[in-house]
Parts: sequence; C-alpha cells; structure tokens
Amino acid sequence: MAKSFAAPKRPENIRETPLAEALGERYLAYALSTIVSRSLPDVRDGLKPVHRRLLYAMRQLKLDPAGGFKKCARVVGDVIGKYHPHGDVSVYDALVRLAQEFAVRYPLVEGQGNFGNIDGDNAAAMRYTEAKLTPFAQALMDGLDDDAVDLRPTYDGEESEPVVMPSAVPNLLANGSSGIAVGMATNIPPHNAGELCDALLHLIKTPKAQIATLVDLIPGPDFPTGGVLVENRETIVEAYRTGRGSLRLRAQWSEEKLGHGQYQIAITEIPYQVQKAKLIERIAALMDEKKLPFLTDIRDESTEDVRIVLEPKSRTVDATQLMEQLFRQTDLETRFGLNMNVLDADGIPKVMDLRAVLQAYLDHRQVVLVRRSKHRLGDIVHRLEMLEGYLIAYLNLDAVIKIIRTEDEPKPKLMKRFGLTDVQAEGILNMRLRSLRKLEEIEIKTEHKRLSDEKKDLNALLKDETRRWKVVADQIRQAKEKFGQKTPLGKRRTALSDAPAAIVVPIEALVEKEPVTVVLSAKGWMRAMKGHRDEIVTGGGDIKFKEGDTFLAAAKAQSTDKILLFGTDGRFYTVAADRLPQGRGFGEPLRLTIDLPNDAEIIGMWVYAREQKFLIVSSVGRGFVVPAEQVFAQTKNGKQSLNLAEGEKARVCTPIPGSSGTGADLLSGKPPDSVAIIGENRKLLIFPLKEIPEMARGRGVILQRYKDGGTADAKVFNLKEGLSWKSGDRERTETDLKDWIGMRAQAGRLPPKGFSRDEKPFN
Repeated sequence: MAKSFAAPKRPENIRETPLAEALGERYLAYALSTIVSRSLPDVRDGLKPVHRRLLYAMRQLKLDPAGGFKKCARVVGDVIGKYHPHGDVSVYDALVRLAQEFAVRYPLVEGQGNFGNIDGDNAAAMRYTEAKLTPFAQALMDGLDDDAVDLRPTYDGEESEPVVMPSAVPNLLANGSSGIAVGMATNIPPHNAGELCDALLHLIKTPKAQIATLVDLIPGPDFPTGGVLVENRETIVEAYRTGRGSLRLRAQWSEEKLGHGQYQIAITEIPYQVQKAKLIERIAALMDEKKLPFLTDIRDESTEDVRIVLEPKSRTVDATQLMEQLFRQTDLETRFGLNMNVLDADGIPKVMDLRAVLQAYLDHRQVVLVRRSKHRLGDIVHRLEMLEGYLIAYLNLDAVIKIIRTEDEPKPKLMKRFGLTDVQAEGILNMRLRSLRKLEEIEIKTEHKRLSDEKKDLNALLKDETRRWKVVADQIRQAKEKFGQKTPLGKRRTALSDAPAAIVVPIEALVEKEPVTVVLSAKGWMRAMKGHRDEIVTGGGDIKFKEGDTFLAAAKAQSTDKILLFGTDGRFYTVAADRLPQGRGFGEPLRLTIDLPNDAEIIGMWVYAREQKFLIVSSVGRGFVVPAEQVFAQTKNGKQSLNLAEGEKARVCTPIPGSSGTGADLLSGKPPDSVAIIGENRKLLIFPLKEIPEMARGRGVILQRYKDGGTADAKVFNLKEGLSWKSGDRERTETDLKDWIGMRAQAGRLPPKGFSRDEKPFN
C-alpha cells in the first residue's frame, strides 16, 4: 500500500527578500563594522579599538611606567579573553608596533626584549618579550577613574571598557595612523607633539584660525626615522587644507671627505616605513644591473643608529648627481600619501582638515573637563555630607556610643535623635573604634571649609566656558612641558626643506662607462680593446692583424661613445663602441656593421663629439667644412656629405682642433687659422681657413687647382706656429711659409726642401 506524505508546514517567521537586497544589507553591516571597529582611528584619542583595548588591559594589570614589566603573552591573553575576541597574532603585532621607536613617534609601550628592528626583522615570540606602559600612554588614560569618558560592556558582558580615552595628549596627529577599510582608507603622518600643543593653544585663542597660520606652527610631519621633508610650503598647506595630499620624504645624507680628493657618502636617516635591509638589497641589485654607474660599493655600518656608506666610482663623481640617481631609483625618496580620514565624535567617518582635527580634540578635552569636574563635585558633596555627620557625632560622642551599644537597630535611632541622613548614619556606624580618635572638631571644620571652597570653584568653572578653555590651555601647556621640544623625546627629527630643484643627470651618466681603445685596420677590421692604450693610438704597441692587413687608425674612447667613420664614397658612418668585438682576435669586418660599398674604403676614424668639425676634401681638390652633428648617421647606410662626380673619390677628412667646444683637442697652444693642401703633383698651397665655407652636404668649393693628378693630402694648422710634417721617424716644422701662402683655388708651388715624399705627408 502506497504511503502518502503531507507537505511540510511553512514556518511563519520566513520573510521573502530579494538576494541582492539581503547581500547588500549584510555587506553594509560588515563594511561598517570594519570601518568603525577595526580600520579608522577616533579623532579624539587617535586610537583604533585594538590599541585602546591593549592600553586599557595593561592599565588594569597595573603595568605603570614606574612599575615592573610583564610578559606580553599575559597582556595579549587578557586582551583577547576580555576585550578583543580576535587572533593572538594580530593583537601581538599591534602591541609590538606600539613599542617600536622607528614605527611610532611617541611609543605607547615600553618593551623589554626583541621587538624587531628597522631592517624588517620580526619581534620575538610573545612568551619571550615583556612590556609596560610609557608616560605618554599614561597621559592618554589620565581621567579614566574620574568618569571622564563613557564605558561600555565588553563583548561577553562580564567587563566594561572605555569607548574613548580621555587623551591628555593629541595622540592622533602625534603618532599618526594608517588603515584600510571597505571603500575607504586613512593615512595620517606623525607630528611633533610640542608643535601640536602650540597650534592647539593658538586655536583656543583664535577659533577661526587660518590653515596657513596653523602650518606656521606645525610646518609638517615629524617622522620617527627622521629624514628630510622636501615639499614647498604651498603643497603642505593645500594638503592640510583638504585633508588629502602627497608629501615627498628623502633620506638624510652627508658627504664625508677622506683626503686626497676622495670622499664617501653617509646616509644617517632613511624615510619612514622603509626597511633598511630591503633598501640596501635594492641598491646592490641596481649596481649588479649596472644601473648605478656612479656607485662602486655600499656598506651597512649601522649600530643603534642608521649608517649606510656609499662609495662613488671616482672622486670626480658629483655627490649630488649620485644621490639624485638613488632618489629616482630607490626608496631613499618616498611619497607619503596624506589622507586624514577619521571617525568623528559620533562615530561617522570623515576626511577632516588640520583645523577640524585640532578642534575635535579640543572639544573632546572640554567634554572630559566637564565630566571630571562633575565627578569631583559629586565626590565633594558626598564627603561634605559625611563630614557634617562626623561633626554631629563628635559633638555627641557619648550619646552616639550609648545608642550603638544599647539599641538593636541603632541606625534609625541615630537618624531620629540627631537628624542624620541615611548616608551620614551609615558612615558613623561603619567607623572603626580606632577612628574615633580622629574625630577632632578643628580638622573636620578645616576639611569642610576646603571642600566647600572647591565645590564653589567647580560650580563656577562649570558655568564659565571661557574659564574652562583656560583650564584646557593649562593642561595642554603641561603636556608640552612633558613631551615638547625641550625634552629629548620631543626634539624635531624630520628636517624641512623646499622642493629641490630639478637636477639634470645626463642620459649617458646612467650607463656604465669603461675606457676602451678602438682599433681600425687598413682592410676595415675593427675591434675595441679594454683601457686607454696610448702606444696603440700613436701607431705602435704589440697588436696583431690578419695576414696582409696593417694598422690604419686608433682612438681612445668610452664604451658609451659613438665612433665616426669617413669613407672614400664621401659618406660618414656611425658605430657604437659597445657593439664592437673585444680586443682578442682581429675583430670583425666593418661591412658586417655598416653598408660600405665594395669599391669604397674607410680613410678616417674619430670619437664622435657633437661640436666637432671636419675639413673634407675630394680627389679633385674640392671640399668644405662640415659639423659632426650634421653627419651623425642613424642607419647602416651612413650619411652622404661630400657629393662626388663620376670617378671622383673622397681623399681627406681631418678634424679641426678646438672645434669640440672645450679646446681639449687642440694640437697646439692656439686654434688653427690656415689650411695646407698638397697635390699629387707635389704643389703646396697655404691659405686662410676662413675662406672655406661650412656646409652639411655638397661638392664644396675649389681648394687647389691641378693640371694633372689630384689631391694628395690636406691639413689645418696655426700659421704662427708653423707647418709640421713627418719625415721618417722625425717631425719637422717650417715657420717661414710666405712663399706658399696664397688664395684658395690657386695651384701652389713645390714644397720646402726636405718635405716628406710620402703619399700622405701630413699623417
């Protein structure tokens, strides 16, 4: 027989809700919980719940600054057991950070043991470390016993905890805060407590003070690790005005002289939240990648203080340029993103400007003062009532004792007989016999008068807001005396500087250089040998070539230089020195690098300098002066400069000394002013250099006329110093040249007696 099943009854408490709405409600609740209970600090005390609970738990354990230490494991256990039901690791990490002098400007916890270091090493386990409160933390909680703030039940309802600390010091700006919530974040830098007190005192006097005026008193953040804040005042003012901004922070460094022109750079302070070990690793990695050509070594000589030593590659390296490279490529320069997003007194997240944050703190101190005054007033009223009862008992001591001894219920009898209140009667009954000797009329009346005066003063204080602000100002002055600039802890650590001027570091300076000697053979084989080899440049030295090949030219260069070549086809070619094969072997043919025609040869080679100029001459005696920047070739095809007719070739390309702009390449003491050109017919002509035009491309002008043959060689020189040429192994100079001086395009005459008969007499 088949069984029938009844449909289950629908529960009455089910409410149909769209999935999107349900998810939205739950995510919003999570987001608000994250914002309020985890990530954003309270504007009044600058603490997040975990920090507030840590300090309160340590206070309950009586870990006062003057007392002894207790294991951090005990503190963490109390926090997570009574106030903060989260993981012990996160709570211990928060405790550790409050004790790190390089992380917190004014530490709230004094640690004993390994609490980590600026290198990024972690603290020891909580079972090994000990902690107690600092005077700064004690000032934060001053007034908790005087009903200065509200208390709320803990998560299990067995204990109570403060909603906010009384905060006798402006902790939010003094120590800063950072955190990420759902959809919002905060990042507040630490500041100097003494400067904050000055700004608070000014704000009490001038409630509508301008942000710029407050910045005069608080010129910028004061980071625990020091450094240099390199921002102009306008940027800082704008950041504090909007509550958002970006501030640039650099390491503190100095140049240390070592003698003989040598020096080293010592970095003594690094930017906030930068781990020293990772910073050094980064610099070392850049050195290995050859991205820091100015730097040769880095050492960590730190003890208790930071000291990183940098060794430049040579004494000619500019220290400012070296540091500029490091600032651009490493965390020796960082940016701190200012975002003053906090919870206001109502627990609502807001981005506040500097004045709003300071005013919120002052308003909180005003509330604390009123609550403490009312609490004290209540204690005084209670004590005055007790004193009046004691005075009655003193005046009727025998009768009081008799009633207590004879009556089963003495309290109602005392109240009726002497007109006592319940509190007074209870107080008399609770007195010990030994206290009876203290019931002296004079003492009772003296204390009564003192408390009555204090009561009157407190009532007047509660009615006078102006006077309350004076009291708040006095409290701020006391905080300044304890933690201001005149104390060792309160001295400003972060230096202030305007934004540095842009330092132009040449692009070639960013590439590692090394000296090389570029060698070119007559058959067009090229190579680069390490070091500057003077003997090779002058045509000597122990250097080998392929069989049948000989030396043509050599030049001293840097590995970053470009090599300029000139061929008989009238073209200039460019080759990168770092692309050339090393000196071992014979090198490689130029035609693998440039598209040199088969019927052309290279006749000259130089290190490219933009300001350099060349005199180029064709085989028929035509030529002009060309600037090197006009013939710098970007392609393998080179750049045509000297236009040649059929059968014509380029014969001479000679640099003009001194045209590089520095004068360092002058062959003699004076710049050249004349040109000497000799033909294959051995006719020599000398004329002024200024008669030759400067062009980028063309056939040029006629320099010397020939009936037969063409140009053999040409040279630029200074006329007063004479014309020099090689004759065998000797060099000869002729200064009496009037017979050969003429006009451009003349034929010339036979050279002086003893003139070289080489094909290229000037080379």
